[in-house]
Amino acid sequence: MWWHYLLVFLGALLLDITPLPLAPAFTIMVFLQIVFNLNVWWVIIIGVAGSVLGRYILLLYTPLLSEKYLKKSKNEDIKYLGNKMNENKWKGFLVVLTYSLLPLPTTPLFIGAGISKIKPIYIIPAFLIGKFTSDTIAIHLGKYAAENASSILENLVSWQSIASISLGLLMIFGLFFINWRKLVQTKKLELNFKIFK
Repeated sequence: MWWHYLLVFLGALLLDITPLPLAPAFTIMVFLQIVFNLNVWWVIIIGVAGSVLGRYILLLYTPLLSEKYLKKSKNEDIKYLGNKMNENKWKGFLVVLTYSLLPLPTTPLFIGAGISKIKPIYIIPAFLIGKFTSDTIAIHLGKYAAENASSILENLVSWQSIASISLGLLMIFGLFFINWRKLVQTKKLELNFKIFK
């Protein structure tokens, strides 16, 4: 039924619109594909569209949140990091593509890009390619694993899922609390926890 695919779209959108490192969007895509026995390719196409729209919206509203809640110095620090990435568009494209292909949460990447006000045209195409590729693999693997549904439920609280969420939180911590300008310019690590207004 068409509304099952709408759930796929909305699920992926909601997981990727949030600035928190939640479970990857492909998890809801796999779950709905298994539960409703949906066409794998439609799930991939519709789910990736939801993810891309979610990340695009995250790019748009992150600067508003950062201006409201972060100190000016922290905003400038993260913008400096974004400007470094913007200096070489192809290098930035490859970083986003590679990052999107890896099983890492992309939330910190999009928060940093949003605060840096990197134009979506420089990040979304690479994310789309990486997301489509990685989600295609994940959903096909999920379909294969459907025969072992009990192990999927057990793995929701596995060390891998906990490690992934922990890594996402650690990356957001690094994005906000490391003085990136000092690290890039002087190669010295400095933490600053006074970032909020």
